[in-house]
Amino acid sequence: MLAATVRVTRDLDVAEECVQDAYVAALDAWSRDGVPRNPGAWLTTAARNRALDVLRRDKLFRTRMPLLVEREGADAEPAGGGGIPDDRLRLVFTCCHPALAREAQVALTLRLVCGVATPDIAGAFLVSEPTMAARITRAKKKIATAGIPYRVPPAAELPRRLDAVLTVIHLLYTTAHTAPTGASLTRADLATRALDLARMLLALMPGEREVKGLLALLLVTDARRATRVDADGRLLRLEDQDRSLWDREAIEEGHHLVVAALRGGGGGRFGLQAAIAALHATAPSYEQTDWPQVLELYGALLAAWPSPVVALNRAIAVSMVHGPEDALADLAALEGDARLAAYRYLPATKADLLRRLGRGAEAVEQYEAALKLADNEAERAFLATRLAELSPPGFEGVGP
Repeated sequence: MLAATVRVTRDLDVAEECVQDAYVAALDAWSRDGVPRNPGAWLTTAARNRALDVLRRDKLFRTRMPLLVEREGADAEPAGGGGIPDDRLRLVFTCCHPALAREAQVALTLRLVCGVATPDIAGAFLVSEPTMAARITRAKKKIATAGIPYRVPPAAELPRRLDAVLTVIHLLYTTAHTAPTGASLTRADLATRALDLARMLLALMPGEREVKGLLALLLVTDARRATRVDADGRLLRLEDQDRSLWDREAIEEGHHLVVAALRGGGGGRFGLQAAIAALHATAPSYEQTDWPQVLELYGALLAAWPSPVVALNRAIAVSMVHGPEDALADLAALEGDARLAAYRYLPATKADLLRRLGRGAEAVEQYEAALKLADNEAERAFLATRLAELSPPGFEGVGP
């Protein structure tokens, strides 16, 4: 809706207001007349009609505030038609223009194109909400100042924006895979949106190995979505999931894409992540996972993408190959990284390692720290269960 409306307003803020007005109109009209057969088309038409009304009232709007310049001769697609996915991809590339700082590109796209809430984006970047809100506002103003065109750029310009676009889609799926807040562990709507965007990007750039790697990563990871919680919505660890219920068709498609992404040696950060996910997805059981290979791939990923989150995940693989003591040594170096100060998975991982070593009292402290940082109810319930297991009446420690 927003992407289609921007084609009319050429102004991101006005387009957002028109979309909000469309929702208000729907609340009134649908409660009176019933929900239409195609709600998406109805809302898109209402938003764009509202945008046309705004433009008619202010005839000088386009000359005073030209935010986005359409490609000459580009006509708007019919509301609700097949052009909406193209509109969405155009807006992704607009937000990921090189004139914007990298983090601003990604944050603005997540907010406008993907509908991710500002607090959730801030959490993904490990910064405060006011900091992220300011970045998004500055990015919008930069688009206005630079007159950035609303279109998919020519082929020669695509590589300059590709990494930012890939990062956006990856973070969108990460938000879907484990919702930062709420009662549900996952966000199926955002997961579907991320997969759609990844497929569109592959159709646009079929020869790019990292595009194949990203789609592979999403497919293989999403293949086990239905098994990540039990019938009561409780989180299930990877080792407890029913692998017979995983989507084998998606895993097979992802596996072929991984091979293509890594063909010729090396591999970028998305191809390497996809290879790790594929090892988990194709293992007959958790115990039969090729952990030495997983650890080797994490080493290559850390070299390609020196991220503290990657280092944390590598520490888990270290624990499976060399034991939890070695992994704790790796975590000690990460605990001083300010970027992980509010990252719930750091104390949660440390707690699990301590539990495996039989250091129950220390594990309890770390589970409590993770619980304070977690906002997703499914994750909170899992952590609370772990705490209860380690803290029976008269608790004085547990064995290995």
